[in-house]
Amino acid sequence: MNPSQIYIAISIVVLAIIALLVFFVRKNKKEKKLTPLAGLSFGLILAGIIYISTNFGDSRLVYYGLMGAAVVLAVIDIVLKLKKK
Repeated sequence: MNPSQIYIAISIVVLAIIALLVFFVRKNKKEKKLTPLAGLSFGLILAGIIYISTNFGDSRLVYYGLMGAAVVLAVIDIVLKLKKK
């Protein structure tokens, strides 16, 4: 195994441990649901990360566009939540 494969394996194990900890800690707490705008914003962030990490991620304009749209949607969601209260 080369060093990059070892780092990837360690990262996967650490992420799995974090996911298990979050699952068990949140088991008894009241969960807050994501709003549709927050979910869309999260999806755009994931799409940007996946896009830039693949081989066809040569165009950073698409990456920055996805991240910018995610930030705008998140800000709109925050403003709508504040107006609701």
